[in-house]
Amino acid sequence: MARSSEKSSTPKQPGRFKQMWQVFQMTRRYDSSAQWLMLLGFLAPIIVGVVLGIVLGNGNGFTIALWVVAGVLAGVLIALIILGRLAEKAAYSQIEGQPGAVGAVLRSSLRRGWIGSEMPVAVNAKTQDAIYRAVGRGGVVLIAEGATSRTSRMLEDEKRKITRILPNVPVEFITVGRGDDQVPLHKIPRRLSSIKNTLSKAEVLAINNRLSSLGTQLPIPKGIDPFKVRPQRGR
Repeated sequence: MARSSEKSSTPKQPGRFKQMWQVFQMTRRYDSSAQWLMLLGFLAPIIVGVVLGIVLGNGNGFTIALWVVAGVLAGVLIALIILGRLAEKAAYSQIEGQPGAVGAVLRSSLRRGWIGSEMPVAVNAKTQDAIYRAVGRGGVVLIAEGATSRTSRMLEDEKRKITRILPNVPVEFITVGRGDDQVPLHKIPRRLSSIKNTLSKAEVLAINNRLSSLGTQLPIPKGIDPFKVRPQRGR
């Protein structure tokens, strides 16, 4: 009886289609053009399929039907891809400007060939400005989260540490934001992918391992988990 009551009290997870509908609703609230872009992505392949079926089918109804079906399947795929991209942009817009937002991108959205961590390599405890690091075939990229006037020195300090042990590895800076010479949060993966490749995969792994041994400058004492610290009771 206890087990059955536990099962009944467990909230039921929404189905796949319901989840997609929720994602669509969230995306549409952020971007009112999302539904029209998805509709265009769905209809365009169908129209192409009908045209190709008529031109190449020579009046054969079965061939035309196959082209139409192929267009429908392609349209569904393209619409889902558009939804995924817009949903990701909408999700990141909700956390943009908050501490740790860059870490969320590095954890979930880095493209192939890049290695990043959700934990920053340096943090200013007073301002909550942070520096994150990504390593890929384009070299080492330091990503600043915070005002440029405050993070410029932090970026240079981290670059000096890297060039001291890896003098021949290129180091680039990215500052996240909406201002001039800044990169919006959701465009970080695209910006990293645009950097010219100069390293091999083996070199990327070796450099990442070497840099990981440097540790970080987080304002948390080593060996202490802040989520497990309990206040001392008065005696």
